[in-house]
Amino acid sequence: MPVLYLCIIALIAAVDQALKYLVVIYVRPVGTVTAVPYLLDLVYAENRGVAFGLFQDARWFFIIVTVAVIVLFGVLLVRYRDRSRMFCIACSLIVGGGIGNLIDRIFRGFVIDYLQLSFFPPVCNFADYCITAGSVVLVIYLLFFYKDKKERSL
Repeated sequence: MPVLYLCIIALIAAVDQALKYLVVIYVRPVGTVTAVPYLLDLVYAENRGVAFGLFQDARWFFIIVTVAVIVLFGVLLVRYRDRSRMFCIACSLIVGGGIGNLIDRIFRGFVIDYLQLSFFPPVCNFADYCITAGSVVLVIYLLFFYKDKKERSL
């Protein structure tokens, strides 16, 4: 089972990097491409901060924090892999997305963002949405499905 989650992590990071490569090749030269009118634009943006462009130019701080979060969720994934499939998928989404953005921060000095929804103006990327989805799934798991082993044995 752990191999499945490692594959999910690797797939997310690979898809993220492939999409960013395509964005650099095809979107950066023109700036903006309308993918779905009135819904989704592809916009090349270099994010040197975190969510919504906050805390610009703190690259090494974010690299350290990202590595710490990846290690934390990686340890949780290995240690609690028998917890539930929902928990493991949530951790895999967070780690995969974190690795995708970490690669950008290390090798480019910024994260490439490119997805802009008409109803959500900040520009994001595939890794950001994986991290967000994983976080939402993790919160839902912890609020509604998590049962402590002590409770299960009663």
